Amino acid sequence: MSLPRLLISAAHKSSGKTTVTIGLCAALARRGLTVQPFKKGPDYIDPMWHGVAAGRTGRNLDFNNQGPDEIVSLFLRCANGADVAMIEGNKGLHDGVDLHGSDSSAALAKLLGAPVVLVVDAAGITRGVAPLLLGYQAFDRGARIGGVILNKVSGPRHESKLRAAIEAFTDLPVIGAIRRSPDLAIVERHLGLIPSNEMAEARAVVSRISDGIAAQCDLEAIMALARTAGPLVPASSCPRAVSGAFPSVRIGIARDAAFGFYYPDDVEALAAGGAELVPIDTLRDTQLPPGLDGLFIGGGFPESHMEVLEANRGMRDGIRAAILAGLPVYAECGGLMYLSRSIVWKGRTHAMVGAISGDTVMHDRPRGKGFVRLRETGHLPWPGTQAGAEITAHEFHYSSLENLSDNPTFAYDILRGDGIDGHHDGIVVRNVVATYAHMRSVERFPWSDRFVSFVRACRKERSAA
Repeated sequence: MSLPRLLISAAHKSSGKTTVTIGLCAALARRGLTVQPFKKGPDYIDPMWHGVAAGRTGRNLDFNNQGPDEIVSLFLRCANGADVAMIEGNKGLHDGVDLHGSDSSAALAKLLGAPVVLVVDAAGITRGVAPLLLGYQAFDRGARIGGVILNKVSGPRHESKLRAAIEAFTDLPVIGAIRRSPDLAIVERHLGLIPSNEMAEARAVVSRISDGIAAQCDLEAIMALARTAGPLVPASSCPRAVSGAFPSVRIGIARDAAFGFYYPDDVEALAAGGAELVPIDTLRDTQLPPGLDGLFIGGGFPESHMEVLEANRGMRDGIRAAILAGLPVYAECGGLMYLSRSIVWKGRTHAMVGAISGDTVMHDRPRGKGFVRLRETGHLPWPGTQAGAEITAHEFHYSSLENLSDNPTFAYDILRGDGIDGHHDGIVVRNVVATYAHMRSVERFPWSDRFVSFVRACRKERSAA
């Protein structure tokens, strides 16, 4: 498959590659091209912005929980029908957990045969840009850097010095030079960019960024570089298929400004497994929809909406009553916070659902951040549970769960990461599993299949009773 494709990376994080990727996706889509965006690594927020920009759902490619064949298969499936694929790397081009770079953005570029566009934070640098680029080229020749976009350029004189140094000492073309501008900014909060699902003006922000990127980058040269990508051979293994022939179950899914962190392929896997997904707005809906067999509450920012969540007592009481009656619930991070007794932040305390006997306390610094490795304890109530089985996931939370009742039951032991208490994660209460870890439903750990099977089994038990 000779799909035009590029990987947008940088020398280090916070260089502006997300802004550049958003702008390129939108600018190319404006030209009538079908753009498929991807993000390397475990990230919910950037793909949301990519999706707004491209008009096509952003997807994640992650070495932490996907094998190479699975990454290639997902890439080809999701990019089918696109004119160009834009892949945003994470951190710097050669950064990663593995010393030898097997999980780096460079490794992903090589796996997908994608030319690299290197975004360079040019603030405070002139001639020194040349040895920086030469070093990045020489470090791993397999990752082909095809062009440079200069970011945070202070003015015409600065730009001319940078271009002269790059032209004199390297063979890399400069395909963009972006001036500092408030028009290219997206508001941030403690976890990074504000998600697009919380910003009513998201499309206006994307349009503004697209204008700036299109005016300062050579879109023709960028597309020409993308077309130099060679054929990509499909992996021998196909994506995990689910028949969808099971009896349908109704699973509510919280989707609103407070809860919006879901991997699209996980949601698709739930539906393929036989779940009818019923959207729930925890901020505005005053009660659960009738006839639910299960509930999924993903991550988000409940602390930013805790007053409204508390005020919606009908929803909180309804969820607590359903849990007491045995409703199967899966909650991740923000969902865990919502199910606790309260959220404490900036000297204020607001009541939450109260299904978990603990209080969520917000802190100024992360309490858990990065990849995690979990080991099943045997207490996870879903089918297929195996004590000792290991799972890879990720966490990113500024909160901790405190004042827990004695001897809580946990689904996982922590091998790497922080979880709920530094040693465990996945608190189990009745038919609820609530965790700080964000899971990905992949070949190694198809949690969506297991959860739908659990919901179906619980419904069967209720029907029999």
